[in-house]
Amino acid sequence: MSEPHPLSTTLGLVRVVSLDPEGKASLEYEAKSEQCHSGGVVQGGFITGWIDAAMAHAAIAKNGPGIVPMTLELKVSFFAPTRPGIVIAEAWVERHGKHTSFYEGHLKDTQGRVLAKATSTILLADVSRVMEASKKATGG
Repeated sequence: MSEPHPLSTTLGLVRVVSLDPEGKASLEYEAKSEQCHSGGVVQGGFITGWIDAAMAHAAIAKNGPGIVPMTLELKVSFFAPTRPGIVIAEAWVERHGKHTSFYEGHLKDTQGRVLAKATSTILLADVSRVMEASKKATGG
């Protein structure tokens, strides 16, 4: 098994629970006290990142490693405070297109309570084109 991506480590990924080629993913994160603001509530950017990552994993599960899921639009609604501890980000494809797809996801606590929901429009970019553009942009 390969080492986790540094971004996944930074976000607090505990494990990838499941990846389904039908376009579904479930990831487990540890919400840490260092990610909280007043009152021990996890800052919304982390919550958004967890759900966004789950949607990206779902897109890769459906489309294979030859694509890079690029978020074009992301909307998040927060329903309840997220507290330190284990949380589960789940995502699924809502509508699949050749170059653009629509995904949905949510973040739940370990009791199954939905804490936040999100929708995203994702560009399914060719990985070789993304890597080439990155090399040009960074001079590497």
